[in-house]
Amino acid sequence: MRHGKKFNHLGRTASHRKAMLSNMASSLILHKRISTTLAKAKELRKYVEPLISRAKEDTTHNRRIVFSYLQSKDSIKTLFGEVVEKVATRPGGYTRIIKTGNRLGDNAEMCIIELVDFNELMLKDAKPAKKTTRRSRRGSGAATATETVAKTDDTATEAKEDDKKDDNAAE
Repeated sequence: MRHGKKFNHLGRTASHRKAMLSNMASSLILHKRISTTLAKAKELRKYVEPLISRAKEDTTHNRRIVFSYLQSKDSIKTLFGEVVEKVATRPGGYTRIIKTGNRLGDNAEMCIIELVDFNELMLKDAKPAKKTTRRSRRGSGAATATETVAKTDDTATEAKEDDKKDDNAAE
């Protein structure tokens, strides 16, 4: 029975799962974005985010602990160098999972997992857009829509008053 055991075993032995997550975490750190199945991405997020949090404090002890998980000097250099520079102020949530549909062969849910601060397209959307002014089709370009409406209301009341004067003069 598996009561109270929360993490996904991914259909692998413990050693295979550990090696796979280590390799995927190294690839994610080096390439900033990888494509995988949704189940693996969710497990990878649990695996790599504590390592990124630990890397914020650059000590020999933290480097050795992270190396025991990743087993790659290149990924350690990248993690403690350029990755920590970008995530230094972020309190957590260093990865993003974007679903990409199902795989053709076995219909597995596929996704892209990426480091949040390295996606330039999403960062551009976060910047405020330039304000645009609304222009009315009626009237001149200098008048705003409310002024135009106020002018038409004034002309309508003036026209009614002129009609009343004409009616009184005709009687």
